[in-house]
Amino acid sequence: MGVVMFYHLTRSTPEETAAQLLPRALQAGWRAMVRGADPARLRDLDDALWRGPDDHFLPHGLEGGPHDADQPILLGEGPIRNGASVLMLLDGASVDPVEAGPLQRVWVLFDGMDEAALNHARGQWKAVVAAGLPAQYWSEESGRWEKKAEK
Repeated sequence: MGVVMFYHLTRSTPEETAAQLLPRALQAGWRAMVRGADPARLRDLDDALWRGPDDHFLPHGLEGGPHDADQPILLGEGPIRNGASVLMLLDGASVDPVEAGPLQRVWVLFDGMDEAALNHARGQWKAVVAAGLPAQYWSEESGRWEKKAEK
């Protein structure tokens, strides 16, 4: 059973945070699914990942292509189709404790300046903890990521 890690974004964009976290999954030999509730955000992330420096390229694809199952990082709105061990959630995409249980990591990124996003993340935290999954809360308000809580 992995851990559900909540990232409270106050200084970084989802694209910047994804570019920090996703290489960790690949280095560990894991595939990742990035699930978003906003197709435009997924396209923005796709563009940002393609524009990254050559020495930090993250192999990925947008959901709906013929090679979804082969993608090391798959960006989409649907279920995991690439055998991912890591799930990243953006823009209020919800964590399902049943789906999260067998994964190595679930990264929940939420906008700390948006009250609705904060409330949604709090509800997700409660559901994860109630399901008995380990959870961590990370904040970047000091200028670097720090773990603030763990259940």
